[in-house]
Amino acid sequence: MAHFPQSLSSLTDLARPRRLALLAVLATAALPSTADARIGGYDGIWNVTFATTRGNCSSGYSVPFTVTGGRVSSAGGGRVSGTVRRGGAVAVQVSVGASHASGGGRLGGMFGTGSWNGIISGDRCSGTWHATRS
Repeated sequence: MAHFPQSLSSLTDLARPRRLALLAVLATAALPSTADARIGGYDGIWNVTFATTRGNCSSGYSVPFTVTGGRVSSAGGGRVSGTVRRGGAVAVQVSVGASHASGGGRLGGMFGTGSWNGIISGDRCSGTWHATRS
């Protein structure tokens, strides 16, 4: 972030509309695109651990997912698709054989959390998930 050594009192001479407009354009051009910065900020491999809170499904299994440019994909087994939006909101669909589930939540920094539901080996189940970036 740029540092401007001017005091607030010296900014009064920038009060003319043309100068303010020019300053706004220059400040905007100096910043990276917020969409690029936020989406790319989630790139990497995330190890996701699932817990079942409802239904007769296994709990505690971990699956690696890859995030690249706002897209979620499998990092090892099964079909995974999804998106990460600005602010870290994530939506994912997973299928392995006849089992399938959907989940949503939020990623931030090195961690994420959310919920999921689906049909696993014929049983309807739901629960929570926690993610850690590798």
